Amino acid sequence: MLRNDMGIDLGTATILVYMRGKGIVLNEPSVVAIEQRSKKVLAVGEQAQRMLGRTPGNIIATKPLKDGVIADFELTEVMLKHFINKVCQRRSILRPRVVVCIPAGTTPVEKKAVIEAVTHTGAKEAFLIEEPRAAALGAGLDIFEPSGNMVVDIGGGTSDIAVLSMGEAVVSCSVRVGGDKFDTAIARYVKKEYNVLIGEQTAEKLKIEIGTAYPGNRDLSLDVRGRDLVTGLPRSITLTTAKILEALEEPLWDIIQGVKQVLEKTPPELAGDIIDKGIVLTGGGALLDGMNKLIAEETGVPVYLAEDPIGSVALGTGKALESIDKISQSLISSRNLAASF
Repeated sequence: MLRNDMGIDLGTATILVYMRGKGIVLNEPSVVAIEQRSKKVLAVGEQAQRMLGRTPGNIIATKPLKDGVIADFELTEVMLKHFINKVCQRRSILRPRVVVCIPAGTTPVEKKAVIEAVTHTGAKEAFLIEEPRAAALGAGLDIFEPSGNMVVDIGGGTSDIAVLSMGEAVVSCSVRVGGDKFDTAIARYVKKEYNVLIGEQTAEKLKIEIGTAYPGNRDLSLDVRGRDLVTGLPRSITLTTAKILEALEEPLWDIIQGVKQVLEKTPPELAGDIIDKGIVLTGGGALLDGMNKLIAEETGVPVYLAEDPIGSVALGTGKALESIDKISQSLISSRNLAASF
């Protein structure tokens, strides 16, 4: 096979690329660094991520995807082209077919933007698959049976929640809250409570190292440095797990409401299946300490973490690729989307 067919988890925080027959071959931040005046692209992915918050005024390190959708079409196209070229073998003769993940609540205009960004990179054909469907496939759930499966995929920009049966989403919901909102909430809390400005990467460090979603699950503290908003000078402060939980209350509540909303709309027979099987948690945000306990307590349904929470969506695009001929009719593609506009 000379065609490098691939699946792409086009995440707000991270892009993962799955190649047919090879598995996940790329996992890099969704960041592009550009020179402000000339708009010249200086770095993409990990190299650009290291520049976030550390660049001079004429260089901007930016995320072209916001809340799970394309905010900057041109930069997204540049980023995709860079990653596709990075993983494709130059000797490949046939252009790849590409399956890309999108949040459950994506509008037709947003879908068209993703399709165009992918086809402009040189793909032969682009297919779109909803994130919860891909996450369920990647987590190893048999979604093609006439039985209910529920997945909660907490990504960087969105949390996608769905009940699936017979290969389709019966009930779904996309909440524009994810790992990035957690970081923002922590930075905002520190600014409000301590009058100290901390960067995005410091907020993320606090979330990972001492953060929790469930009271009493851990009790840690961490010293961090930021800029004192009163004096303008660097200042060190100590934060605790309890403080981070307090900071995360609002975004966590939004996710819980989304989960409850989907459960309330689920047909009784499928709801019975979900109580038996439990809810499967995927995505980078699922790794927040105590997240499974919080959802289980709030819903009364068992919650299990997928074997590979971060890679589930990308692995799901791979499974969709493997059976593309069978399921292509139920996917949005560059052909049928063009016909609908």
